[in-house]
Amino acid sequence: MKYLKVNDYIKNIFGYKMYKVSLNISLSCPNRDGFKGRGGCIFCSQGGSGDFASDHKKSVTEQIEEGKTRVVKKLNLDPKDQRPHYIAYFQAFTNTYGPIDYLRECFFEAANHKDIAIISIATRPDCLGPEVLELLDELNQMKPVWVEMGLQTIHPKTADMINRCYPLSDYEDAIKNLKEREIKTITHLILGLPGETVEDMLESVDYVASRSWGIKLAMLHVLEGTRLGEIYKTNPFHVFHMDEYIDLVCQCVKRLPEDMVIHRLTGDGPKNLLIAPKWSGNKRVLLNKLRQRLSNMER
Repeated sequence: MKYLKVNDYIKNIFGYKMYKVSLNISLSCPNRDGFKGRGGCIFCSQGGSGDFASDHKKSVTEQIEEGKTRVVKKLNLDPKDQRPHYIAYFQAFTNTYGPIDYLRECFFEAANHKDIAIISIATRPDCLGPEVLELLDELNQMKPVWVEMGLQTIHPKTADMINRCYPLSDYEDAIKNLKEREIKTITHLILGLPGETVEDMLESVDYVASRSWGIKLAMLHVLEGTRLGEIYKTNPFHVFHMDEYIDLVCQCVKRLPEDMVIHRLTGDGPKNLLIAPKWSGNKRVLLNKLRQRLSNMER
């Protein structure tokens, strides 16, 4: 089945492959610090979904340089290649939830780095006020900006259960405001949230497919140190078997527009924190089986 992977999109636009460097600028979240709630979303680890990001005590430039070094070593890249191969991914916690002058300093430090081609900013739709939108608009004139929003589900009952702490209307407003500024949006959905049926999940996919430029699909991971982990230990709920998840992702992809950019088909749970499903720790096996199934499918 034909679908647009983010690597293919980037190669079509820039002519070569790029790699993400995950950054942590030591921010918080409005449903962690008491502004909207406490404890964060029930599935979110103490790292604020940035468990693979760099040390927040280091500068943005230092984190980028360390990320580049890891990528070059891991993939045996040519260190003499001077093309801007990297996406600065502000990943941990809510990366537009902070003093505007500090956000400006961090974002522009990344944008001014010669090896950074794209700025990707993970945030919440309720943290995109007028000042932030103005800053993102300015940044987008310098280098392409992607704004990643953790929607997870469109269903209010599930959103309340996971302690998301914002209504769907905030997402709709954010999509509208970002599109007006020609800023590309990536929407995160979690498949397998407790209480949701396959139909519920596909409704979320259909909703996002008609609004967002890109999408990230993630399987629910139950992690140590989260409220979801405590719930699972006390009252275990169903988590996907591998074949179930592959079947569902194939259904999701089949419903997406052919020009929608797919940034992720599953996610990572830190192996030292992973409670369930244990099989998901072998991401390579899952991705290989998933790609094989997708390649054999027709729309």
